[in-house]
Amino acid sequence: MVELAGIGPGPFAAMLLADLGADVVSVDRPGGPGLGIDPRFDVTNRNKRSVIVDLKAPDGPARVLDLAARADILIEGYRPGVAERLGVGPDACHARNPRLVYGRMTGWGQQGPLAHRAGHDIAYIALTGALGLTGSPGEPPPAPANLLGDYAGGSLYLVVGVLAALHHARATGTGQVVDAAIVDGTAHLSAMIHGMLAAGGWQDRRGANLLDGGCPFYGTYETADGQYMAVGALEPQFYDTFMTLLGIPEQAPARDDLARWPELREAIAARFKARTRDEWTAVFEGTDACVAPVLSLREAPHHPHLAARATFTGHGGITQP
Repeated sequence: MVELAGIGPGPFAAMLLADLGADVVSVDRPGGPGLGIDPRFDVTNRNKRSVIVDLKAPDGPARVLDLAARADILIEGYRPGVAERLGVGPDACHARNPRLVYGRMTGWGQQGPLAHRAGHDIAYIALTGALGLTGSPGEPPPAPANLLGDYAGGSLYLVVGVLAALHHARATGTGQVVDAAIVDGTAHLSAMIHGMLAAGGWQDRRGANLLDGGCPFYGTYETADGQYMAVGALEPQFYDTFMTLLGIPEQAPARDDLARWPELREAIAARFKARTRDEWTAVFEGTDACVAPVLSLREAPHHPHLAARATFTGHGGITQP
């Protein structure tokens, strides 16, 4: 597999394919990517080999086409038309290798009024409605890092499309172009919520629904030490366990009374403020209350469950998932 190196969702998709066993050759530009970190700490480069190619040099495109001729997959993350101008677009690559799966990672897609505009994760998810789902009413939606757009709506959809096209190529001998646009993938992630909206089970405003913080038994609460606990006690049996262990079972009947949800939220918040995060973690440990501590990036690898599953590993002095 050939990766025309860039930043963000393209390298992550190539990393995931490498994690799954692909032999990835990253075609790096002289000087590295514009927003690159020290290569020693760039986890998305793991399991890849690298070659430096200046695509603007006279022999640059030919070197990439030679790699594409021997590859099953090529992925790039340039703006639409750039790969073609450099001489390594789909037509040039398919002329050398008709079976090649050519994956394209962009924010806006290859066509459309915004296709040639610059952008980043937050703008992509803003237009899809996904950003507007997050946060408290009356406050600006918070930026959810770049996990939702770049990686969930972008990288993962690119990998799914590439693997489907690879299956087709091996069956038919014909490659395809996969246009993976972050706006498309992120919109697709909201399929269930659009169904709920159409059925009247979701209000098109923040903080008014079961899964967006509007529900007092699905959200986060501050503890006595300024940390947080996450609560997801949606089903009645889990809710009953949660309220009993929290110590306010008399509030349990308010579960289905939306008019009393503000009162219920205040009661839950007051209880959580009475103990530290670790104390509450001990209270809910081993139960089906659907409560978990909110851990930081440095804390998460040490959680006993994630440690038992080897969800994180240490390699080259770096802890990585």
